[in-house]
Amino acid sequence: MPDVVTFGEVMAMFVAVEPGPLDEAEHFGVRLSGAEMNVAVGLSRLGYTVGYFGAVGDDPLGVRVRRELVAEGVDTGHLVRDPGAPTGFQLKSRVLSGDPTVVYFRRGSAASRLRWSGEAEKTVRSARHLHVTGIFPALTPHTRDFTFRAVEAARESGATVSFDPNLRPVLWADENDMVDTINRLAALADTVLPGRSEGTRLTGHENPRAIADFYLNRGAREVVVKLGSDGAAAYYRTGTVWEPAFPVRVVDTVGAGDGFAAGWISARLDGLDERAALRRACVVGALATTSEGDKDGLPTRVELGELLDDAA
Repeated sequence: MPDVVTFGEVMAMFVAVEPGPLDEAEHFGVRLSGAEMNVAVGLSRLGYTVGYFGAVGDDPLGVRVRRELVAEGVDTGHLVRDPGAPTGFQLKSRVLSGDPTVVYFRRGSAASRLRWSGEAEKTVRSARHLHVTGIFPALTPHTRDFTFRAVEAARESGATVSFDPNLRPVLWADENDMVDTINRLAALADTVLPGRSEGTRLTGHENPRAIADFYLNRGAREVVVKLGSDGAAAYYRTGTVWEPAFPVRVVDTVGAGDGFAAGWISARLDGLDERAALRRACVVGALATTSEGDKDGLPTRVELGELLDDAA
């Protein structure tokens, strides 16, 4: 039985070797991407058993996805191979600072055809924790149904649920539908993990406390707002805890929020208090930005302990 279950789309990621516009790139390295996968890998490296639901094509990219997740210790027993659809992929520019350009090729992918099943329900109900993002429900009606059913099953079984909006407006045909769906999912979660800018887009509030209150008033138990270079803050009805950003040399910002989520979830599963959990989340999130791959910088339990000891 897994400690944590998550689900989503794992894509192959072709990263330009040379800095510059994507249309001028001639050489690419291959890695994997996917917000939920990043969280799964982060938690696995920290010592948790993680079950991952998804689908890949019957193609070389799908083989690579399965091989790398197995190597990371993630349970791929629920990773479906769909011979009728391809594994999604993306192109990503290389940058020396700031955010890279990312172009997706995921329409009609194997993951977009994944449907809820009795096996999925059984596995979700057996876990201690379910992690969900706002990406998967944006793909198709099937994946939206899967997401809501998973959250409902987790709540009924007594598992805790974390939700990261992970806004991808390009995946949504309608802004209002995006905001409504994301906020309905957030209201079903114990923990909501928005970034400050996406929180503003979803709630209409610019102040982090107001963003948090929006979700606390709708049922969330805690709201942790990622504030970028200003660190992060965890909000409760009874108060607020703030933690500064952990200083690192940033190579690529993609995946920082996923690392943050992995750090926070692991800390809460360990029974750490809010301040210690926030500290761990900030550290793991920062480490995710120290490499070009979305998950390459995520630490093991030993590496994390050494960093926290050094910082202390």
